[in-house]
Amino acid sequence: MSTKEVSVLSVNISEKKGVIKKPVDSIELNSLGVVNDAHSGNWHRQVSLLAKESIDKFSVQAKRNINFGEFAENITTEGLLLHLTAPLDRFHIGDIILEVTQIGKKCHGDNCSIFREIGNCVMPKEGIFCRVLNGGNLKAGDVLCYHPRVIKTMVITLSDRASRGEYADKSGPLLEKMAEEFFKSKNRHYQIEKFIIPDQESDLTNLLEKAKKEDFDLVFTTGGTGIGPNDITPDVVKKHITKEITGIMELIRVKYGMEKPNALVSRGIAGVMNKSLIYTMPGSPKAVNEYCPEIFKTIEHSLYMMNELDIHG
Repeated sequence: MSTKEVSVLSVNISEKKGVIKKPVDSIELNSLGVVNDAHSGNWHRQVSLLAKESIDKFSVQAKRNINFGEFAENITTEGLLLHLTAPLDRFHIGDIILEVTQIGKKCHGDNCSIFREIGNCVMPKEGIFCRVLNGGNLKAGDVLCYHPRVIKTMVITLSDRASRGEYADKSGPLLEKMAEEFFKSKNRHYQIEKFIIPDQESDLTNLLEKAKKEDFDLVFTTGGTGIGPNDITPDVVKKHITKEITGIMELIRVKYGMEKPNALVSRGIAGVMNKSLIYTMPGSPKAVNEYCPEIFKTIEHSLYMMNELDIHG
C-alpha cells in the first residue's frame, strides 16, 4: 500500500480546554500527547488534527478567514482529507508515530469559542484524533507520511469436493464479496487471501499457523461446522484460539434456530487467535448471508480492543 505525504502547516497549543489554540514554533509529543497542552493525558484523544481543506470549506460558510488553531486543533495539515482516514491508520515522521483513534467528536456547543461566535464548527465532523505511539518534536514545514491500516483477511473454504474441483465453491466468494462491501462502507483499506482446502486437520492447521505468523487481522472459515464425520473445523480452531467469543455464535444459533431447528446443529465458534479474530461458519451461501451481518456488527469494536484502543471515554 503506497503512502501519502501530508504537510504540517501549523502546530498549536492551548493551556485550557474550550479555547482556541495558538500557533507555536514546535511541539513536543510524548506518551500523553502534546507537552503543555490542555488535551494531553492518558486517553485516546491525545492529539487533534484538522485539514486546511476542511478549514477552507468552513471559511466560506463563516464568511471570514479562519486562523490555524481556531478549531482547537494541535496540528493543521494539508494534502489529505483527514476525516476519510480510519482508526488504527498511522502518521509517521522520523521516530514519531501517531495512530488515529477517532474521527470527529461530540460538539461542545457554547463551551467552544468558535461555536459561540459563528454557531457552527467543523471539528466535530472533520477533525481527527490520535494517540502518540512514539514521540518527538514536530514543527510547521514537516511532512507526515500517512500509512492506512490494511485489514489483512483470510477466507478459508473447507470442502473435500470443492478442493477436488468437483463443484464450484459458492460460500467463499460470497463471504469475500460481503467482506469487501463491509470494508468499503467503513472506509477501510483491506487485503483478502482465499483458500479452498479439503476437510483435513493438517491443511487447516497450516493456514491457521500462517495467519498467526503473518499477523492477519481476520480469519473466516466456511464449512465443517456440523456433526458429520468430516466436520472438524471448530475442533481444530479450538486448539489455536486463546479466548473464545461465545456470544456471537450463540446469538446466531438462537436467532435462526427458533424458526429453523437445523441451525442449532451448527458448532461454529468465534475467538481470538494471537493477534487474529477468527470466525467459523457453515459452508453454504445461505449461512454466510445469515452469519456475516451479525459478525460484522462486532468487527470494528473487536479490532479496537485487540489493539488496546479504548474508545469509550
